[in-house]
Amino acid sequence: MLRRLYDWVMGLAASRHAPASLFAVSFAESSFFPVPPDVMLAPMVLARPDRAWRYAAICTLASVLGGILGYAIGFFLKPLGVWLMTVTGHAGGMTEFKCWYDQYGVWVILAKGLTPIPYKLVTIASGLAAFSFPMFIIASTATRAARFFLVALVVKKFGPAMMPVIERRLALFAGILIALLVIGLTASHFLGGSGGGACAA
Repeated sequence: MLRRLYDWVMGLAASRHAPASLFAVSFAESSFFPVPPDVMLAPMVLARPDRAWRYAAICTLASVLGGILGYAIGFFLKPLGVWLMTVTGHAGGMTEFKCWYDQYGVWVILAKGLTPIPYKLVTIASGLAAFSFPMFIIASTATRAARFFLVALVVKKFGPAMMPVIERRLALFAGILIALLVIGLTASHFLGGSGGGACAA
């Protein structure tokens, strides 16, 4: 089923309604749709390199707006938010998410918003945990823009030759970001002097 969805999204990238479809997929992926917008963004940038930044901006705007929907589901419709986390394989993850948010706050969104980790989990969990909405918007905008503009830049600059390694590069940057995150969290723990209990691994 996922493969059929993937192929369908790739077909949308070649249609005359591609920009509108890119917006819709980016919006939906932030709360419930399983296929990331990168699948559309990359071939669209290949076809029209002159519109690379426009397409990346569409992805960013739609993803953040979709993230607001995901946040609202978690905040206002908790049973639905819990159910969505359950069907995506994170039934017992809310306690850990809440623990991480309480201790590290915006760093969790900064780390997960840029990585291949499903962004929908971050948006719904943010609402469930009642995380600061303004900080959620700021962190989501920064990380989603960084991700999509990075994809657009790589595809625009290197073309088809880079297509097979885009996800690997994203994973590499994610690893660097997470390493920096761990260093920052460790430093804040020792410098801040306060700490709460440790979250489950």
